[in-house]
Amino acid sequence: MSDAPLLDRLLPPRDTRTGYLVRLSRPRFWLYLAGPVVVGVAYAANSPAELFGPLAVALFVYFLLPANVFLYGVNDVFDRDVDAANPKKEEREVRYRGDRTVPVAVAVTALAGLAFLPFLPPAGAVAMLGFLALGAEYSAPPLRFKTKPLLDSLSNGLYVLPGVVAYAAVSGVAPPALAVAGGWLWAMAMHTFSAIPDIDPDREAGIETTATRLGESRTYAYCGLLWAGAAAAFALLHPFLGAVFAFYPLFVAGIALSGVAVDRAYWWFPVVNTAAGAVLTNGALWVMLYG
Repeated sequence: MSDAPLLDRLLPPRDTRTGYLVRLSRPRFWLYLAGPVVVGVAYAANSPAELFGPLAVALFVYFLLPANVFLYGVNDVFDRDVDAANPKKEEREVRYRGDRTVPVAVAVTALAGLAFLPFLPPAGAVAMLGFLALGAEYSAPPLRFKTKPLLDSLSNGLYVLPGVVAYAAVSGVAPPALAVAGGWLWAMAMHTFSAIPDIDPDREAGIETTATRLGESRTYAYCGLLWAGAAAAFALLHPFLGAVFAFYPLFVAGIALSGVAVDRAYWWFPVVNTAAGAVLTNGALWVMLYG
Protein backbone atom coordinates (compact mmCIF):
# COMPACT_ATOMS: atom_id res chain seq x y z
CA MET A 1 0.00 0.00 0.00
CA SER A 2 1.22 3.50 -0.79
CA ASP A 3 2.53 5.53 2.16
CA ALA A 4 1.31 8.79 0.59
CA PRO A 5 -1.25 10.77 2.64
CA LEU A 6 -4.82 9.48 2.27
CA LEU A 7 -6.09 12.69 0.68
CA ASP A 8 -3.35 12.54 -1.93
CA ARG A 9 -4.40 9.01 -2.85
CA LEU A 10 -8.03 10.13 -3.28
CA LEU A 11 -7.16 12.90 -5.74
CA PRO A 12 -6.57 12.51 -9.49
CA PRO A 13 -3.01 11.37 -10.32
CA ARG A 14 -0.28 13.97 -9.89
CA ASP A 15 0.92 13.58 -13.47
CA THR A 16 -2.42 14.70 -14.92
CA ARG A 17 -3.30 18.36 -15.43
CA THR A 18 -6.39 18.06 -13.23
CA GLY A 19 -4.50 16.31 -10.46
CA TYR A 20 -1.76 18.90 -10.58
CA LEU A 21 -4.15 21.89 -10.41
CA VAL A 22 -6.20 20.33 -7.62
CA ARG A 23 -3.06 19.79 -5.54
CA LEU A 24 -1.84 23.28 -6.34
CA SER A 25 -5.10 24.61 -4.84
CA ARG A 26 -4.20 23.07 -1.43
CA PRO A 27 -7.30 20.85 -0.83
CA ARG A 28 -6.57 20.68 2.90
CA PHE A 29 -7.04 24.44 3.05
CA TRP A 30 -10.07 24.84 0.78
CA LEU A 31 -12.27 25.73 3.73
CA TYR A 32 -9.98 28.60 4.69
CA LEU A 33 -11.73 30.56 1.94
CA ALA A 34 -15.02 28.69 1.61
CA GLY A 35 -15.55 28.42 5.38
CA PRO A 36 -15.91 32.20 5.88
CA VAL A 37 -18.53 32.15 3.10
CA VAL A 38 -20.59 29.62 5.06
CA VAL A 39 -20.25 31.65 8.27
CA GLY A 40 -21.02 34.92 6.50
CA VAL A 41 -24.15 33.51 4.87
CA ALA A 42 -25.32 31.93 8.13
CA TYR A 43 -25.09 35.21 10.06
CA ALA A 44 -26.63 37.29 7.26
CA ALA A 45 -29.57 35.01 6.47
CA ASN A 46 -32.98 35.60 8.01
CA SER A 47 -34.50 32.33 6.81
CA PRO A 48 -33.33 28.84 5.79
CA ALA A 49 -34.17 29.63 2.16
CA GLU A 50 -31.57 32.41 2.11
CA LEU A 51 -28.86 29.94 3.07
CA PHE A 52 -29.16 28.26 -0.31
CA GLY A 53 -29.88 31.23 -2.56
CA PRO A 54 -28.24 31.02 -6.00
CA LEU A 55 -25.69 33.75 -5.25
CA ALA A 56 -24.75 32.24 -1.88
CA VAL A 57 -24.23 28.82 -3.43
CA ALA A 58 -22.24 30.26 -6.34
CA LEU A 59 -19.95 32.14 -3.96
CA PHE A 60 -19.36 28.99 -1.92
CA VAL A 61 -18.41 27.05 -5.06
CA TYR A 62 -16.11 29.84 -6.25
CA PHE A 63 -14.27 30.20 -2.97
CA LEU A 64 -14.05 26.45 -2.48
CA LEU A 65 -11.91 25.71 -5.56
CA PRO A 66 -11.44 28.44 -8.22
CA ALA A 67 -10.42 31.09 -5.69
CA ASN A 68 -7.87 28.70 -4.20
CA VAL A 69 -6.44 28.00 -7.66
CA PHE A 70 -6.13 31.76 -8.14
CA LEU A 71 -4.55 32.46 -4.74
CA TYR A 72 -2.07 29.59 -4.65
CA GLY A 73 -1.41 29.68 -8.38
CA VAL A 74 -0.07 33.23 -8.12
CA ASN A 75 1.91 32.15 -5.07
CA ASP A 76 3.52 29.17 -6.79
CA VAL A 77 4.44 31.03 -9.97
CA PHE A 78 6.35 33.72 -8.10
CA ASP A 79 7.76 31.37 -5.44
CA ARG A 80 9.27 28.90 -7.86
CA ASP A 81 12.85 29.44 -6.67
CA VAL A 82 11.91 29.41 -2.99
CA ASP A 83 9.84 26.25 -3.29
CA ALA A 84 12.77 24.34 -4.76
CA ALA A 85 14.05 23.92 -1.19
CA ASN A 86 10.68 23.66 0.58
CA PRO A 87 9.99 20.14 1.94
CA LYS A 88 6.21 20.80 2.02
CA LYS A 89 6.23 20.43 -1.77
CA GLU A 90 7.40 16.81 -1.67
CA GLU A 91 4.16 15.01 -0.76
CA ARG A 92 1.30 17.21 0.41
CA GLU A 93 1.74 19.92 -2.24
CA VAL A 94 3.23 20.26 -5.74
CA ARG A 95 5.93 22.43 -7.29
CA TYR A 96 5.19 24.79 -10.16
CA ARG A 97 6.35 23.14 -13.37
CA GLY A 98 6.92 26.31 -15.32
CA ASP A 99 4.33 25.60 -18.01
CA ARG A 100 1.42 27.83 -19.07
CA THR A 101 -1.24 25.80 -17.26
CA VAL A 102 -1.00 27.73 -14.01
CA PRO A 103 -0.92 31.31 -15.43
CA VAL A 104 -3.92 30.48 -17.62
CA ALA A 105 -5.79 28.97 -14.65
CA VAL A 106 -4.99 32.05 -12.55
CA ALA A 107 -6.34 34.37 -15.24
CA VAL A 108 -9.53 32.35 -15.68
CA THR A 109 -10.24 32.13 -11.95
CA ALA A 110 -9.58 35.85 -11.48
CA LEU A 111 -12.07 36.66 -14.25
CA ALA A 112 -14.56 34.31 -12.59
CA GLY A 113 -14.26 36.39 -9.42
CA LEU A 114 -14.80 39.62 -11.34
CA ALA A 115 -17.92 38.10 -12.93
CA PHE A 116 -19.65 38.33 -9.52
CA LEU A 117 -19.34 42.12 -9.32
CA PRO A 118 -22.61 43.02 -11.11
CA PHE A 119 -24.54 40.83 -8.66
CA LEU A 120 -23.00 42.18 -5.46
CA PRO A 121 -23.93 45.24 -3.38
CA PRO A 122 -21.18 47.87 -3.00
CA ALA A 123 -19.73 46.37 0.19
CA GLY A 124 -19.51 42.94 -1.41
CA ALA A 125 -17.97 44.28 -4.62
CA VAL A 126 -15.28 46.16 -2.69
CA ALA A 127 -14.50 43.04 -0.66
CA MET A 128 -14.24 40.90 -3.81
CA LEU A 129 -11.90 43.40 -5.46
CA GLY A 130 -9.89 43.56 -2.24
CA PHE A 131 -9.57 39.78 -2.18
CA LEU A 132 -8.34 39.62 -5.77
CA ALA A 133 -5.93 42.54 -5.33
CA LEU A 134 -4.42 41.30 -2.07
CA GLY A 135 -4.38 37.71 -3.32
CA ALA A 136 -2.29 38.75 -6.31
CA GLU A 137 -0.01 41.29 -4.66
CA TYR A 138 0.77 39.06 -1.69
CA SER A 139 3.04 37.06 -4.02
CA ALA A 140 3.41 39.07 -7.23
CA PRO A 141 5.55 42.13 -7.96
CA PRO A 142 5.63 45.04 -7.57
CA LEU A 143 4.34 44.91 -4.00
CA ARG A 144 4.99 41.24 -3.11
CA PHE A 145 3.80 41.66 0.46
CA LYS A 146 5.04 38.22 1.47
CA THR A 147 8.64 39.47 1.43
CA LYS A 148 7.92 42.43 3.70
CA PRO A 149 7.74 41.75 7.45
CA LEU A 150 4.42 42.78 9.04
CA LEU A 151 2.89 43.59 5.65
CA ASP A 152 2.94 39.86 4.86
CA SER A 153 0.87 39.26 7.97
CA LEU A 154 -1.37 42.31 7.58
CA SER A 155 -2.23 41.56 3.95
CA ASN A 156 -3.43 38.08 4.84
CA GLY A 157 -6.54 39.51 6.36
CA LEU A 158 -7.71 38.73 2.83
CA TYR A 159 -8.94 35.38 4.14
CA VAL A 160 -11.82 37.10 5.92
CA LEU A 161 -12.95 38.89 2.74
CA PRO A 162 -14.90 35.91 1.30
CA GLY A 163 -17.03 36.09 4.44
CA VAL A 164 -17.57 39.82 3.90
CA VAL A 165 -18.56 39.18 0.27
CA ALA A 166 -21.04 36.49 1.29
CA TYR A 167 -22.54 38.45 4.18
CA ALA A 168 -23.06 41.47 1.94
CA ALA A 169 -24.48 39.34 -0.89
CA VAL A 170 -27.20 37.99 1.40
CA SER A 171 -27.91 40.99 3.64
CA GLY A 172 -27.14 43.84 1.24
CA VAL A 173 -24.83 45.56 3.75
CA ALA A 174 -21.36 45.05 5.20
CA PRO A 175 -20.95 42.91 8.34
CA PRO A 176 -20.25 44.64 11.67
CA ALA A 177 -16.86 46.37 11.77
CA LEU A 178 -15.87 44.43 14.90
CA ALA A 179 -16.49 41.15 13.08
CA VAL A 180 -14.27 42.24 10.18
CA ALA A 181 -11.57 43.46 12.58
CA GLY A 182 -11.69 40.26 14.61
CA GLY A 183 -11.61 38.11 11.51
CA TRP A 184 -8.70 40.12 10.10
CA LEU A 185 -6.66 39.61 13.28
CA TRP A 186 -7.48 35.91 13.25
CA ALA A 187 -6.33 35.59 9.64
CA MET A 188 -3.13 37.51 10.34
CA ALA A 189 -2.27 35.11 13.14
CA MET A 190 -3.18 32.07 11.08
CA HIS A 191 -0.95 33.21 8.23
CA THR A 192 2.03 33.97 10.46
CA PHE A 193 1.73 30.68 12.28
CA SER A 194 1.71 28.86 8.93
CA ALA A 195 4.95 30.66 8.02
CA ILE A 196 6.87 29.15 10.94
CA PRO A 197 7.66 25.87 9.10
CA ASP A 198 9.04 28.00 6.24
CA ILE A 199 11.50 29.96 8.38
CA ASP A 200 14.56 27.94 7.37
CA PRO A 201 13.70 27.64 3.63
CA ASP A 202 12.86 31.35 3.51
CA ARG A 203 16.12 32.32 5.22
CA GLU A 204 18.08 30.10 2.84
CA ALA A 205 16.38 31.83 -0.08
CA GLY A 206 17.05 35.28 1.37
CA ILE A 207 13.36 36.05 1.92
CA GLU A 208 12.46 38.08 4.99
CA THR A 209 9.04 37.62 6.59
CA THR A 210 7.43 38.37 9.92
CA ALA A 211 8.32 34.83 11.01
CA THR A 212 11.96 35.02 9.88
CA ARG A 213 12.33 38.43 11.53
CA LEU A 214 10.85 37.30 14.86
CA GLY A 215 12.11 33.73 15.00
CA GLU A 216 10.03 30.76 16.10
CA SER A 217 9.47 31.54 19.79
CA ARG A 218 8.55 35.21 19.30
CA THR A 219 6.32 34.30 16.35
CA TYR A 220 4.33 32.06 18.70
CA ALA A 221 3.88 35.05 21.01
CA TYR A 222 2.92 37.33 18.11
CA CYS A 223 0.25 34.86 16.94
CA GLY A 224 -1.06 34.47 20.47
CA LEU A 225 -1.48 38.24 20.84
CA LEU A 226 -3.28 38.52 17.51
CA TRP A 227 -5.62 35.66 18.38
CA ALA A 228 -6.29 37.22 21.79
CA GLY A 229 -7.18 40.47 20.01
CA ALA A 230 -9.52 38.59 17.69
CA ALA A 231 -11.23 36.96 20.67
CA ALA A 232 -11.66 40.35 22.36
CA ALA A 233 -13.17 41.93 19.24
CA PHE A 234 -15.67 39.11 18.83
CA ALA A 235 -16.48 39.10 22.55
CA LEU A 236 -17.62 42.72 22.20
CA LEU A 237 -20.13 41.50 19.61
CA HIS A 238 -21.29 38.51 21.65
CA PRO A 239 -19.77 36.37 24.44
CA PHE A 240 -20.43 33.21 22.42
CA LEU A 241 -18.26 34.48 19.57
CA GLY A 242 -15.52 35.53 21.95
CA ALA A 243 -15.53 32.10 23.59
CA VAL A 244 -15.03 30.33 20.26
CA PHE A 245 -12.06 32.49 19.32
CA ALA A 246 -10.56 32.38 22.83
CA PHE A 247 -9.54 28.80 22.05
CA TYR A 248 -6.85 29.95 19.62
CA PRO A 249 -4.45 31.80 21.97
CA LEU A 250 -4.76 28.91 24.40
CA PHE A 251 -4.05 26.41 21.65
CA VAL A 252 -0.94 28.19 20.37
CA ALA A 253 0.34 28.56 23.92
CA GLY A 254 -0.10 24.82 24.40
CA ILE A 255 1.87 24.12 21.22
CA ALA A 256 4.69 26.46 22.22
CA LEU A 257 4.97 25.12 25.76
CA SER A 258 4.60 21.44 24.87
CA GLY A 259 7.46 21.37 22.42
CA VAL A 260 5.33 19.82 19.67
CA ALA A 261 7.10 20.22 16.33
CA VAL A 262 5.56 23.11 14.43
CA ASP A 263 5.73 21.10 11.20
CA ARG A 264 3.31 18.66 12.82
CA ALA A 265 1.06 21.24 14.51
CA TYR A 266 0.73 23.14 11.23
CA TRP A 267 -1.33 20.29 9.77
CA TRP A 268 -3.74 20.26 12.71
CA PHE A 269 -5.22 23.64 11.85
CA PRO A 270 -7.48 22.57 8.98
CA VAL A 271 -9.33 20.38 11.50
CA VAL A 272 -9.26 23.03 14.24
CA ASN A 273 -10.52 25.77 11.91
CA THR A 274 -13.24 23.55 10.44
CA ALA A 275 -14.45 22.71 13.94
CA ALA A 276 -14.48 26.39 14.95
CA GLY A 277 -16.36 27.31 11.78
CA ALA A 278 -18.91 24.57 12.44
CA VAL A 279 -19.52 25.88 15.97
CA LEU A 280 -19.94 29.45 14.69
CA THR A 281 -22.29 28.36 11.91
CA ASN A 282 -24.43 26.23 14.19
CA GLY A 283 -24.68 29.12 16.61
CA ALA A 284 -26.06 31.32 13.85
CA LEU A 285 -28.50 28.63 12.73
CA TRP A 286 -29.71 28.12 16.30
CA VAL A 287 -30.54 31.81 16.61
CA MET A 288 -32.26 31.81 13.22
CA LEU A 289 -34.44 28.82 14.01
CA TYR A 290 -35.08 29.24 17.73
CA GLY A 291 -34.42 32.90 18.39
